[in-house]
Amino acid sequence: MDATTAPHHIPPEMSQYGEENHIFEIMQNMLEQLLIHQPKDPILFMINHLQLDNDNVPKIVILGPPASGKTTIAMWLCKHLNSNLLTVENLIAKEFSSLAAAARKHYQINKRVPSMQLVRLIQDRVSEDDCVRRGWILDGIPETREQALMIQTVGITPRHVIVLSAPDTVLIERNLGKRIDPQTGEIYHTTFDWPSESEIQDRLIVPVGISELETAGKLLEYHRNIVRIFPSYPKILKVISADQPCVDVFYQALTYVQTNHRSNAPFTPRVLLCGPMGSGKSLQAALLAQKYSLVNVCCGQLLKEAVADKSKFGEVIQPFFEKDMAVPDSLIMKVLSERLNQQDCIQKGWVLHGFPRDLDQALMMDSLGYKPNRVFFLNVPFDSVLERLTLRRTDPITGERYHLMYKPPPTTEIQDRLLQNPKDAEEHVKFKMDLFYRNAAELEEFYGQALTINGDQDPYTVFEYIESGIINPLPQKVP
Repeated sequence: MDATTAPHHIPPEMSQYGEENHIFEIMQNMLEQLLIHQPKDPILFMINHLQLDNDNVPKIVILGPPASGKTTIAMWLCKHLNSNLLTVENLIAKEFSSLAAAARKHYQINKRVPSMQLVRLIQDRVSEDDCVRRGWILDGIPETREQALMIQTVGITPRHVIVLSAPDTVLIERNLGKRIDPQTGEIYHTTFDWPSESEIQDRLIVPVGISELETAGKLLEYHRNIVRIFPSYPKILKVISADQPCVDVFYQALTYVQTNHRSNAPFTPRVLLCGPMGSGKSLQAALLAQKYSLVNVCCGQLLKEAVADKSKFGEVIQPFFEKDMAVPDSLIMKVLSERLNQQDCIQKGWVLHGFPRDLDQALMMDSLGYKPNRVFFLNVPFDSVLERLTLRRTDPITGERYHLMYKPPPTTEIQDRLLQNPKDAEEHVKFKMDLFYRNAAELEEFYGQALTINGDQDPYTVFEYIESGIINPLPQKVP
């Protein structure tokens, strides 16, 4: 039996192994939390922690070419880990969701969901209670580098990424042998999993899209995309051969997802990213947060969340939002302090962007004890920022984002209906750029050991420079 077919239950020795490991991890994690929080009532604390134990819940991405068996392995892991399987099909099948309905309509016509819609569907799903409590496994998502970056940017960070691999000749042969039962939807295989009942044999049909030519085309597209996805998941990605029995693939996948990754940082990083709008701060923060297990603190997002949650600070902030006025620095600092004082920021470290934007804000932050130990200025030429931002467009029907130069719309029909966000208008971008550079010199002087990085290059090249600045000692300034 190969990785495209699966028995109806997980081998019992696997189940026992996972349960023992899981119990050990829960106990270990609970002891760590007791030491960190030192609650007055340890018993009550442990009960509450067990009721909402999402510190070690599965957050897994499984990728692989057609016929590699990724869905089978994902389903087994979901059953074994008591987690939630997230596929394109079940995301767009969500009831009472206008977003899912729009994605469904697009999928029926184009057999694809626009990346922006897909990421929003994932974002909504992982925030639901069952995913928070029991975790999630993404099956076959992301499909492209663009999707991987978008998923990271919205703060969805997997703990483990598994990529199944097998020779193309093996995958084509597997696909050619697939058969489907039109009554039950059950998948069989002429070589590996043929039904014993003659009644089922007689009604099996050949699925569409599995010819040698069609499979080869899909494999070519997969190989083109997967090599560009790999750099998005440094240190958490494992390639497993799918050219072996399914049980062996599952055992290796299970062993890997039950390992804990430790931070790669040599100290507890407190990173500050400065730069004008369009310089790539959000993406770099997401990449740093993922690789070094930092808390991604976006100041603007914190204010929006405070308003959405109707917190005590949110009620004070809301009138400023409604009148499109700047929120006072003192109020921003209160919201920021509340976040940076939380235990995850203290224990893991943080990467902050969007604040401070001038010397007064930096002095206020410093006086309250929030001192970054790494500061990076992302330097991007004015013309490059204009090119990045003013050419961005959004399709009001699908929500898909385009760029008139880097990712133009595929048809004139779509191009004619594209809209520009008012914040991307040239006048607004120029105003924000002028504002940043007016204050940048004082900020750079205040943060004397800040490192300036050319942000006008491939984002992963920028990340490598930032990473080098984190793991290496700061250069000594010559008096």
